Formats: sequence, C-alpha cells, structure tokens
Amino acid sequence: MNNIRKLCNATNLKYLAMYLCFLDYIHQMFEGMGMPLWLTMLGRLVFPIFLFLAADSFHYTHDRLAYLRRLLYMSWFMTIGNAIIGNVFHNGNVGLMNNAFSTFFITGIFICSWDLLTKGLRDKSYKELIQGFGVFLLPILSSIPVVVLAGINEIPHANPLVVQIVASILSLVPSIIMVEGGFVMVILGLLFYIFRTNRMAQIIVLAVISVIAYLFDPTTVQ
Repeated sequence: MNNIRKLCNATNLKYLAMYLCFLDYIHQMFEGMGMPLWLTMLGRLVFPIFLFLAADSFHYTHDRLAYLRRLLYMSWFMTIGNAIIGNVFHNGNVGLMNNAFSTFFITGIFICSWDLLTKGLRDKSYKELIQGFGVFLLPILSSIPVVVLAGINEIPHANPLVVQIVASILSLVPSIIMVEGGFVMVILGLLFYIFRTNRMAQIIVLAVISVIAYLFDPTTVQ
C-alpha cells in the first residue's frame, strides 16, 4: 500500500495525465484517419486528474492571487496559440478549442468564493459573505457578453468583422459557459476541493458526476 501511495504522487499523476492528454489529441486531430476510440476514452481521465491536483494546489498555495493570475495568463496563451495554429495549419473542419487553463481559473474563482462564504457563515461576517457572493457571480457575469454576442451574430446584417473582433476579445475572458469540459468540470473541481481530506468522497463525487454526464449525453465519451 505504501508503495502505491509513493507511486501515485502529484508528479507521477501529472506525467500520466500529460501522456493520456497526448493520446487524446492524437484522436482529436486524426479521427478521420481511423484513430481508435479508446485513445480519447483514455484521455477522459486527464481532466479529473488535473482538477484533483488543482484542488490540492489551491489549498496549499501561499498566494492564491498569484496562482490565479498564472492560470489566467496561461489561458490567454492557449487562446492566442490556438488561434495562430488554427490559421497556420488547416485540418479540414477540425479546430483547436482546447483551453483547460480557463476551466482551472474558473474553478479557482469558485473555490475562493466557497472559502469566503464558509468563513463568513462560520464567523458570522456579513462582509465576507458579500465578498463570497460577489466572487461567485464573477464567472456568471462574464458570460453575459458572450450570450449577447451570440444574439448579435444571429442578426442578418451584423458586421462580421466587428463580430469577429468582439469575439476575439471576449475569448480572452474566461466565462462559465465557455470553459473546456463545460460547467460540470468546474463543479467537479470545486467538489474535489471541498472533499479534499476525504478520498472516498472524492471517488464517489467523480463516479456520480460521470454518471450524470453520461445520462445527459450517452453518445459522448466525455
């Protein structure tokens, strides 16, 4: 048992997730060439692993603001990088939209909100309760411009150049409706954090969310 615990440390989990992520990307980019489905099925483990590690990181970091800032910078880097690569290398209708860092960033925002709300309730501090609620609303409010833009895009005479420019700017703002993996991954990350001291509870959470995700869309391996 001790050997298993030593083997399943954070560093090895990161290496495992990176390897599985590579397999997933191979399937994503070359599915039309006959890449087997099991490549992306293995890749479905990547997000839970990184969210599990992120939950621990948010707990142990000494500077959450700096941690969130780094995640935001990497989110911008991925967004810009995807746009550049997508314009330079064309692969039919396949486009790069992967940006897990935005999911980790939004998850971190909700973790901060959770801590403020729980501390406010424990200490009966209205100030921290208000702050926690305000932080909770940030990812939701950042989604409003995206919804508005989607509506404008449906207008027949909308200027496509203006829409594209605004969309490019908004793509740099992480929002709850645009994160990779969807809102369910944010919930998973938050629950990993809440139950970080109870591994069995984390396993149950992962199992329940996996079942829910399957029931919502049985045709996907997400």
